[in-house]
Amino acid sequence: MTDPFLAAAIAEAEQGLREGGIPIGSVLVSGGKILGRGHNRRVQKGSPVLHGEMDALEKAGRLPAAVYRDATLYTTLSPCAMCSGAILLYGIPRVIIGENGTFRGEEELLASRGVAIEVRQDATCIRLMTEFIRAHPDLWNEDIGV
Repeated sequence: MTDPFLAAAIAEAEQGLREGGIPIGSVLVSGGKILGRGHNRRVQKGSPVLHGEMDALEKAGRLPAAVYRDATLYTTLSPCAMCSGAILLYGIPRVIIGENGTFRGEEELLASRGVAIEVRQDATCIRLMTEFIRAHPDLWNEDIGV
């Protein structure tokens, strides 16, 4: 059975790819509801910070601290240092990661600070990133700061 929240993050990643961007999607969930959903829009918006997780947080809008502390962030790819910093800043206690084989972000940092991490190694997430990196290595390297 497919997790509907990971499926929503994947749908965001696929939307980003259709827009000419990097296929990484994310959703912020609390109380069984999606509060914010987003995808990497660095290319589309010419932004240095609009990773999928940051876009989902932005679209969720200002929320009380208690909401973040009861939320789960779903992301199709392991979160980078910037996105991990936002997770820690807002006290999000749980992160579900679609895959971390193509890129491993700051999972150890998150875990060391008490964030529960679950990596799914989802076949669709792996395929999206593997195909994208193969087709667009320069864009991928730009996104991760190489």
